Amino acid sequence: MGVVLKKISKNYNGRTALKDLDLEVSRGEFHVLLGPNGAGKTTVLSVIAGLTKQDKGTVMVGGRNANGLPPEKRKIGFVFQDYALFPHLSVFDNIAYGLRVRRLKETEIARKIDYYLARVNIEKEKNKYPHQLSGGQKQNVALIRAIVTEPEILLLDEPMSDLDAPAREKTGQELKNFQQEMGITTICVTHDQDEAFSLGDRVSVLNEGKIEQIEAPHDLFYHPKTEFVARFVGAKNILKARIIKIQQHEAIVYINNECLVQPFKIRVKKYPIFEKGKEISLCIHPEKIVLKKPNEAVGNNLNRIRGKIVNKRSNGKTLRATIDIGGTEIHAAIPKALFDFRIHENVWVCFAPDAPHPLCGKRCRADEAGRRCLNEIRSIRS
Repeated sequence: MGVVLKKISKNYNGRTALKDLDLEVSRGEFHVLLGPNGAGKTTVLSVIAGLTKQDKGTVMVGGRNANGLPPEKRKIGFVFQDYALFPHLSVFDNIAYGLRVRRLKETEIARKIDYYLARVNIEKEKNKYPHQLSGGQKQNVALIRAIVTEPEILLLDEPMSDLDAPAREKTGQELKNFQQEMGITTICVTHDQDEAFSLGDRVSVLNEGKIEQIEAPHDLFYHPKTEFVARFVGAKNILKARIIKIQQHEAIVYINNECLVQPFKIRVKKYPIFEKGKEISLCIHPEKIVLKKPNEAVGNNLNRIRGKIVNKRSNGKTLRATIDIGGTEIHAAIPKALFDFRIHENVWVCFAPDAPHPLCGKRCRADEAGRRCLNEIRSIRS
């Protein structure tokens, strides 16, 4: 059973939470709503669940208009951000609540609960109360309570926001396993990019009550369509450019970011939208940046820009470096084994002509040579 939202708008005391929002989630899909605080993500879930009445627009659940349906008639499970467990009930009774409302036999209730508790290794906690549980255990109880009734739609509002990194990874995998095995159409809210990309079949990026882009995770990361999306998914390198020359397969562009002390020229891959004199924004992902020492040879096939390392931080197997290129910062993600630089050291910032990608809001069309944007993704994966 899928979900379709058509032209949904919602205002709270004059503040716009959603504005003409359209969304279609296919049956069995794990769809993630990604965006900053206040973007409207939780409001979308509340409207789907029937907990909030939209000002205008239509909610379709399983192909039928759900505008007039109360929450209990929508066959939806909801995991709230604060878990919303009943503090006076044990783990067993918290999970059993919805099953008892449906008048299942106690033997069947016990069977179901024991099965799911064993799946997440908390069967020994079933007689405990919420205040006696860890954050991860509370999250698992809330999840089981939502799925034990076998809903057709599962809504998750930042379900792992209070967990530490190891618990978040473990719980995320459990959640994905449940979702795939049961085939539940799932919509999950988060502001964590890693969580969105690891869980989602598709991801919608919300900004100020509107969806700016909907893509599969890799497409969203490597092909952001707006500057907001690019920066939000971690592609912070945005270069403002003017196209000054177009060649057969490449173009020469003039980089003129507002704070840049000395504008410069670079070579970039030619795209269908390019026109001489046109102003564009180019995005370069941090992992496509290569750093070279001032005395190192740089091949003619790379662009190079003078810079100085102003910050670095560890991120697992990579080091993320910030380089000042004269009033504008470039961010690079370099494997630790290849990082041999110090803070304040001068470097060459290098990247291939096909590294910059235009924020054009359009898909690049393939020609006979197969010069598709998606070829970049395939080469990175390989």
